[in-house]
Amino acid sequence: MIRDFAALSWPDVAGDLSRNIPAILPVGAIEQHGAHLPLTVDRDLAEGVARAIAERTGAFLLPACGYGETWSSEAFPGTLSISPETLRAMIQDIGRGLIGMGIPALITLNGHFGNSGPIALAARTLLSEGLPVLHLDYPGLEPLAGKICTSKPAGPGFYHADEVETSMMLALRPEAVQMDRATPEYPDFPPTFGQEPFQLREISESGVFGDPRAATAEKGRMLIHGIADAAVPLIDAFLTRHGLTTTQG
Repeated sequence: MIRDFAALSWPDVAGDLSRNIPAILPVGAIEQHGAHLPLTVDRDLAEGVARAIAERTGAFLLPACGYGETWSSEAFPGTLSISPETLRAMIQDIGRGLIGMGIPALITLNGHFGNSGPIALAARTLLSEGLPVLHLDYPGLEPLAGKICTSKPAGPGFYHADEVETSMMLALRPEAVQMDRATPEYPDFPPTFGQEPFQLREISESGVFGDPRAATAEKGRMLIHGIADAAVPLIDAFLTRHGLTTTQG
């Protein structure tokens, strides 16, 4: 059973509050993902993985935060970035709303690297206000991708518009994927990558980092379910630490 806010009325939510269960918030972005994928990939994937986690845990599934901090892709038309301060404030305000209604914990499921810092800072603030926050990216993705996918990543743990993300989109929104436009690109990362800000269009013409051509929906399903399975023990450990009911009981 999925307790999906998008399908619940307020009495539905009220009826489950006594169960002391957490909420899951997918956090994505509006960002270019090559010519073959839509701008909403990070939101769509975070939402899909969060749904799979909610199925396993019984947690409330919140509507996704669709905008994120995507400054490094702003040179590509279609990318819409919000400031780190805005994203942090958004997470904090959502968390305060959960506190107000009596939800005891929040799990964020982040689909975009640039969101990580603001989410972590929001988690600190919310903990100080009484709401424990577990901030997850895609647990277990790197070893899963190594087993399931055949193309090499553009960099260690770096997946963007490649076989991994394209496969997951084929599993979740196949109508939005244009495989006839999928092309590989392996940008030459400068040695200071990650230590200085710069626009990704300086090193990538297409916006693709890797090779999406071997993507399949079956690989995407395996990745989504594998990530969700890896998240469950982390969530159980988090809930146990805070004296809350785990997914096992």
